[in-house]
Amino acid sequence: MASKTRLYVDHPLGAGQLVPLSQDQAHYLFSVMRLPVGAVITVFNGQHGAWDAQVAEAGKRKGLLACVAQTQALQMPPDLWLLFAPIRKERTAFIVEKATEMGAARVLPVRTEFTQKANRVRQDKLQAHAIEAAEQCGGTFVPEVAELAKITTVLEGWDSNRRLLFCDEAMVGAALDVPDMRGPWAILIGPEGGFSEAERARLRGLDYAHTLSLGPRILRADTAAVAALTVWQQALGDW
Repeated sequence: MASKTRLYVDHPLGAGQLVPLSQDQAHYLFSVMRLPVGAVITVFNGQHGAWDAQVAEAGKRKGLLACVAQTQALQMPPDLWLLFAPIRKERTAFIVEKATEMGAARVLPVRTEFTQKANRVRQDKLQAHAIEAAEQCGGTFVPEVAELAKITTVLEGWDSNRRLLFCDEAMVGAALDVPDMRGPWAILIGPEGGFSEAERARLRGLDYAHTLSLGPRILRADTAAVAALTVWQQALGDW
């Protein structure tokens, strides 16, 4: 039976590999979960799949795990990025968590004209949410969460081989219609106030951008992110 305790570690994994634990990880395993020496947990690092690892040393502030056997190969997500404008703290965390669960390979917070300046982003905190989501959903890959950047800056450095699914609430009825659906993709979700007319005009003028409507109702930004990921996965995903 697979271990119910899963832990992301920033360390190489392999047969016989010893994995040192951070103070926070040791506290979680030995003070919160109360695991004894000899207990087996599942560890993964986003590169080498999932492994059974046995507790070799247990202390209040440190510990050591010993890799025993690989239980799951690395499962890579589709080459899909999610770009979104940050909203309130807890809802932004929700977007990152769901993007991780639904198979985004990279998450990029972007600042648009109508993004609220009060919605600050801490990249390290959001990366931690991605790790927690992967631990909880049984994943073996953790998407990178990029630093917040202006949407104009992101588009200026864009690789035109990566197509962009532009979710525009002003385009009711626009469906995803792409002759060749393979290759790298990205989804763009706007802020609570929507995109500006200048942003819409620029996005519609990009050869690699494809407009999509998520229906006649205006969705909250976090709902729109899940809906767009679902539409993309249904049409192009790795089922």
